[in-house]
Amino acid sequence: MTATVLVEHFFRHEYGQLVASLTSRIGVQHLADIEDAVQSALMSALDSWTIAGVPNEPSAWLYRVAFNKLHGELRQCVRRRQILRDNVAETMVLEETSDFYSATEAQTDLLKMLFVACDDEIPLQSQLVFALKTLCGFDVREISLRLFTTETNVYKRLSRARSRLQDAVTQTDTLALVQMRVRLPAVHSVLYLLFTEGYLSSNVEMALRSELCDEAMRLTTLLAEHPAGSSPETFALLAMMHLHRSRMSARQDGAGGLLLLEEQDRSLWDQAGIQVGLKWLAASAVGETFTRYHAEAGIAAEHCLAASFAETRWDQVCQCYELLAQTTASPIHQLNHAVAIAEWKSPAEALAKLNEMDPPPWLTESYLWAAVKADLHQRCGHTSESAHYRAQALSAAPTPHLKTLLERRLAQPNETACQQISPVTGLGLAVKQIPTAKQNEQRFCDFSNPRQKRHLP
Repeated sequence: MTATVLVEHFFRHEYGQLVASLTSRIGVQHLADIEDAVQSALMSALDSWTIAGVPNEPSAWLYRVAFNKLHGELRQCVRRRQILRDNVAETMVLEETSDFYSATEAQTDLLKMLFVACDDEIPLQSQLVFALKTLCGFDVREISLRLFTTETNVYKRLSRARSRLQDAVTQTDTLALVQMRVRLPAVHSVLYLLFTEGYLSSNVEMALRSELCDEAMRLTTLLAEHPAGSSPETFALLAMMHLHRSRMSARQDGAGGLLLLEEQDRSLWDQAGIQVGLKWLAASAVGETFTRYHAEAGIAAEHCLAASFAETRWDQVCQCYELLAQTTASPIHQLNHAVAIAEWKSPAEALAKLNEMDPPPWLTESYLWAAVKADLHQRCGHTSESAHYRAQALSAAPTPHLKTLLERRLAQPNETACQQISPVTGLGLAVKQIPTAKQNEQRFCDFSNPRQKRHLP
């Protein structure tokens, strides 16, 4: 791996961990200085590693450079001398040894920082923007696509969150357990979006980014093992991630192009990953809380347990979408529900469902809406309508990979199978409790009970 590629890798994978670790040591109020120091360290790595080669411990190298830069800047500021005195012992360790940086501790710091970023005094959208930008390494364009907003709004929300956190006195180790539990839904949303970006990337160079999925799964596993995050909702989110991740190896052809669900070689699906997902799904079926993540994990399980595309239990998929509508009202979920109805009943009934919707402008202007409408009209024999929406979908496709997929999918007028464009797309944040826990457990019993398990593909 070249130095240039490795630095790009660290921008994505370790930028947030470096920010979180330094924030844990220095304090949230110095966030701007910390971000500048990390950026400077990454740029120094690009220059130094290109000439001298990549060091044996690149993470520790980056941390040392970032901390030294931050240390020097704080030392020059009189009003921050107390911070230096408080950290003098750690400074000595930094100068004497290279074993101060632990990747495990860095991940723990990142999880703690996620809870700090999800401050309930910060608007929810600003929480998400800050966490995705600062802790997950997303760029502004990616965030705007994932949150269905403009890049200008992303910058405004980012500034609002940073201002609040820089004025705060909260340290990452001082949040009470009750505070963390209040912030848990927002942390779930960040991890969900991190996984989604990996599962169907908005990056123009990469259709899938498995490393982001893996990072989201690692953090969610840490969350599931933490007292503040050990909950059915977390378990369901982790189940959904494992079930989707198990199918990623079959989602691209030899040239890197995206494959439709019905085109995938199911023998390539990771059966061990599916079993892990089903175990987490079983663990989530307790208590009186049923969330969007339970429903989405149920949908993913139906796909994973189907022996073939034709044998998918689309009636059960539709029931999961109905449950999803009760927990989280989202136009994206309605759109995907219509796709499932097309498979279970008919494209005409799916179109009728879409015609009942009052979709927001951000959805009607997206490739998702146009692609589904084009496909359904095509299957109903509505040639002119299909051509109209096909052109709209191709024009709005955010990446070359998706455009190629749509060109192939929508150019087959005799196709009988409709592809769900993105099974983990969209963001619905309103979660409410449904007081029918036993019924909900029964819906998922065939995913967790070996005696009731259907044939694995």
